[in-house]
Amino acid sequence: MDTLTSIKVFRQVVESGSFVAASERLDLSPAMVSKHVMQVEKRLGVRLLNRNSRTLSLTEPGRVYFERCKTILDDLEETELELGTLGTAARGTLRISCPSWFAGQRLADALAEFRRRYPEILVDVSFEDRKVDLVEEGYDVTLRVTFEDSLPAGLIARRVRQIPTFVAASREYLKRHGAPSSPQEVARHDFVGVGGLDSLRFVGPAGKTEEVPLRVVVRYRSLAGTANAVAAGIGLGILPDIFFADTVFKDDLVPLLTDHPIQQPTLYLVYVSRRHLPLKIRAFVDFVVEWATRMEIPKVVAASR
Repeated sequence: MDTLTSIKVFRQVVESGSFVAASERLDLSPAMVSKHVMQVEKRLGVRLLNRNSRTLSLTEPGRVYFERCKTILDDLEETELELGTLGTAARGTLRISCPSWFAGQRLADALAEFRRRYPEILVDVSFEDRKVDLVEEGYDVTLRVTFEDSLPAGLIARRVRQIPTFVAASREYLKRHGAPSSPQEVARHDFVGVGGLDSLRFVGPAGKTEEVPLRVVVRYRSLAGTANAVAAGIGLGILPDIFFADTVFKDDLVPLLTDHPIQQPTLYLVYVSRRHLPLKIRAFVDFVVEWATRMEIPKVVAASR
């Protein structure tokens, strides 16, 4: 008898709880299932199972052998799946979730390059200003901008790069109200909040942090909306570096207090598991990490006081 087959049969007997149930799942006769288990016991020279007419239980050696066999068979299955993808092209529909402010030229350029590399992958992008549930909503991967202590439990989070973020104002607002010269002065300005933001944590030149309360006058649920409100002169706001280089905003928006940076979030690729990772997801994750290393960081020039 084939040793590997006998090991698989033994595992199925233990997981099924009986020889009859195992035989049904393996499409073998109960007598053949019993022969496979006896073959393993004969080869090892130990009894693995305690059997009687009603119950089935593992002996102590059987418990050890079962755990080792399960690990070996799982590793073998994973290796076979990985090898099976080496000679094939990445294909299929890749469902991605991104923040709404990613819906600009930079992501489009990246997806165009990804498309040239992987023409058999259909990328289905949703722009969501919320934390999607990858499993419940059927997403393969999400691009999430967050802080390390806010990463989701039970998921894989691959770090891509830090997102430089600044307090911003429009030139028109600065003409009317002037630029704050210190973090404390931010509290005296009108502020366009995003989400539940009601304070900012600044980091000074010596590394000392200071939390400043905000006078929120308008609240948006998306950064794209915040950028438009700040550009309209409603008040100050916090915006990632990408907005200062955007052709729509670059003549209007000005970063402030660049020598007192606020806490910086990080872009992560979040997906469900490393085990049996489909080739389409692995290709996209590796591409985004590589693309981020080549991505030009916009030059941000602070406002003069």
